[in-house]
Amino acid sequence: MEDRLELNKSFAIKCFNQTWTLIEKVDRSPENIDRMINAAHASRYHWEIAGTAVNIAQGEWLISRVYAILKRAEPCLYHADRCLKVTLESNLQDFDLAFAYGAVARACKLAGNEVETAKYILKAKEAGVKIADKNDRAYFFGELEKIQPGSE
Repeated sequence: MEDRLELNKSFAIKCFNQTWTLIEKVDRSPENIDRMINAAHASRYHWEIAGTAVNIAQGEWLISRVYAILKRAEPCLYHADRCLKVTLESNLQDFDLAFAYGAVARACKLAGNEVETAKYILKAKEAGVKIADKNDRAYFFGELEKIQPGSE
């Protein structure tokens, strides 16, 4: 059983890293896009088997981010909501809570819902100021700036 968990953990990490590499890629081919979507979902799946609530929430965040990049509002919002739900139900705080609110704000912006975007940007800011590590906090606010009205 332990070997199976370690194998799933390894797959989750590899798929997460592959997704992130493809997120950072400037010119993605259709095959790269398919691989990015599939790797994000695969990472989340393997974390469900071998991870904790933090891993699952971060997996949902990653999927939401992929769909935001692809300008696909419906799945972006679905996975952002899942990220926030897992985060809140598991009482995750700090970096994870701020990024969960940020994911919902990004998805609402993509969907064209300005009221909900503003609501979740405010919640993200409130959570963001509580991030203990100053580098994580700075990174978070840099990412949040990309969601603000008039950005992207």
